[in-house]
Formats: sequence, C-alpha cells, structure tokens
Amino acid sequence: MTDLDFPVSAALAVVRTALDEDLGGSDGVDVTTSATIPTDQVSTAHVVARADGVLGGIPVVPFVFDEVASRLGLAPVRTTLQRADGDRLVRGDVVATLEGPTQVVLVGERTMLNIVCRLSGIATHTHLWAEQLEGTGATVLDTRKTTPGLRALEKYAVRAGGGTNKRMGLHDVAMIKDNHKIAAGSLAEAYAAVRARYPEVPVQVEVTTTAEALESVGVGARFLLCDNMSVDLLRQTVEAVRATGEDVELEATGGLTLEVAREYAGTGVDYLSVGGLTHSSPILDLALDLV
Repeated sequence: MTDLDFPVSAALAVVRTALDEDLGGSDGVDVTTSATIPTDQVSTAHVVARADGVLGGIPVVPFVFDEVASRLGLAPVRTTLQRADGDRLVRGDVVATLEGPTQVVLVGERTMLNIVCRLSGIATHTHLWAEQLEGTGATVLDTRKTTPGLRALEKYAVRAGGGTNKRMGLHDVAMIKDNHKIAAGSLAEAYAAVRARYPEVPVQVEVTTTAEALESVGVGARFLLCDNMSVDLLRQTVEAVRATGEDVELEATGGLTLEVAREYAGTGVDYLSVGGLTHSSPILDLALDLV
C-alpha cells in the first residue's frame, strides 16, 4: 500500500521520547547490553511476525536504530524493509532485516517493537472493519480517542488498515455535541456561533433523534453524527434526511461492533465511526530475532 503519508516528524518525536523512557534520558544507558556486548560486535537480526495480521508503522524501524546509533556513537544499522504498511502478514513473515552493531540492535529492540506492534495492531483491527463494510458504501472512521502523544501515528495506522481519519483534533473540524448545545442555549445558537467565528471550518453536529437531525439540517449542518441510535431509528433518520434533498453526510457512532457493522451500514449511512480502532486494539505480536 502506498501514499499513506507517514508522519515523519511525529514519529521521530515519539521515538526520542520512548528511548528516553527506556534509557533514563538522552544520556542514559542500557546497563545489560553495555555490560555484556562489546561495542565492535556486529549482528544480523530479523523482525518477524508472530501472528497473522496487517503491518503498520514499519518506517519507524530505521528511525529507532538511527537514533540509538547516534546516542551510542556507534556505526548505523543497515535496515532493509521487506514488507510495506498495509501488507497482510502471516506468522513467520520477515518484515525487516537489520545488520550492524549488536549493541545498537539490542538497545533499540523493545522500543521499536513497542511502536510497531501497537501500530500494526491498529492496522489489523481496522482491516477487520474495512472487510466487514466492503461493498456496503460505508467507510469506517477513527475518532480522537487516541493515546496521548501518538495520535498522528495511530491515525496513520488506521489508514494502513484501510480506514479513514476523521478530524485530527479540536482545531480542524467543529463538532457540536449536546453539551455545546446546552451551554450555547440551543443548537441554532451553537451552529451560528461557530459559523460566525470560524466560517471556513467544517461543522459536524451530533444528533440522537430524527427530529434533531432534521433541525440540524434546517440550520445548515451538512454532516450529522447519529449517536447511539438503533438500526431502525438510524434507518428512519437517514431516510428523513435524504428526503430533504440536501447533500448531507451521515455517520453512525456509539457502541458499534463488528457483529452489527453491516447491519448499520445497510441503513444508508456514509460512515461508521469506531473509537475502539485506536483505544482498544490489541497489539500484533512481532519479535526481533538475532540470526
């Protein structure tokens, strides 16, 4: 898979922070590796899939070992990436080969695996949703329910798995929820306030009933989040909104599972948003083996 737009600067920041955690700071040390492995020893290692899944985050691998080599003042590790993000993996697949100072390889091992296993887990989970929705016309979206500091990488992993990113933060899309309506006085007042202050920003409105959906369309909303609706209520709401003749995008959200994904997609919504893609995906088990 190509054109996923890997977030290089975010990845470098995460790698440096993770290595600081592992080594005890930018001038820290791996006491086990430094005591047992001479600086001139070299090794070859493979990064291997220990389970079937979808790869995500493989460009992180050379970033980790380049940073470790720089910190240790040792020669760089030569990294050969043998698979690409979005690739389907089966247990035993070699996804990358490393050749270089053993100290660098062992110091960076767990830092690299922590990141790539996490992102591959998200890609794998997202792929399951994309498969369930195939042919329905609906797309799976992520949310802002991401690990603090990892949002750009986790949302990248969603793309690698075949999903689509929703908003990246509070800055790029306005999302009017129940609390905003209450605090502003009404939906109409909240919508008007956002439009007046940030006319260029897309506005999305959360609704829980058909009446709220139609009210939202009436004040100008063109993207509705249909929150925690039953399949029947969602279908009724989609039909009512489509009947207005307005070009409105509709999203099902709240408590969705893979088991009911196609049923919800069958209501005619454009999207299903799933916070679990980023907050509840198990890792994909990968390992680093010296050869």
